Amino acid sequence: MTKRDVPPRWDHRMQQRLARGEAAALGELYDRFASLVHGLAHRVLGDERAADGITRDVFAHVWQHPDAYDPQRGPLRTWLAALTHRLAVQRLRTTGTAALARGGPGTTEDLERTVRHASVAARADYIVQSMPVPLRAALELAYFQRRDYHRTALELGVTDDEARRRLRLGLQLLSTAHDAGAPGGPPGIGGAT
Repeated sequence: MTKRDVPPRWDHRMQQRLARGEAAALGELYDRFASLVHGLAHRVLGDERAADGITRDVFAHVWQHPDAYDPQRGPLRTWLAALTHRLAVQRLRTTGTAALARGGPGTTEDLERTVRHASVAARADYIVQSMPVPLRAALELAYFQRRDYHRTALELGVTDDEARRRLRLGLQLLSTAHDAGAPGGPPGIGGAT
């Protein structure tokens, strides 16, 4: 089992440990999910320092409000992604609105369009990172390394039909990134909103 395939009982135990105030639990949670949180924040904000700030804010929120996460509502990973997304979008809107108030370029419609595009990109990243490894590997070969389904099948050691199935399913999951309420998308899942 990989770190990405965390069983639900781990989520429940982690929430209990955090509720008891175990600093080691926060460290373990940070080690496991900091790259996900930072990556999503960076995808929304496009700024390394701002993403660092959101990462700190997310883990501070988890430490200060461990009962905010309900294991019955979804995986901890998804809840953290939703919390990250919400905080990053709030920061993007706040800084964008402040820039507009100072007479910066653009309009409120431009700002909302930027927020929508950043949200879709962050959801797409989350979906790809959350995919089972076989689907993600097929998409990475086909998309990033420009392999056709036959070459993808050879490199993965599967049949052509299996490679096509993995690519089709991966693309179907990825296509849900435009739907904010889609299963697997971070916003609104697991009680973070």
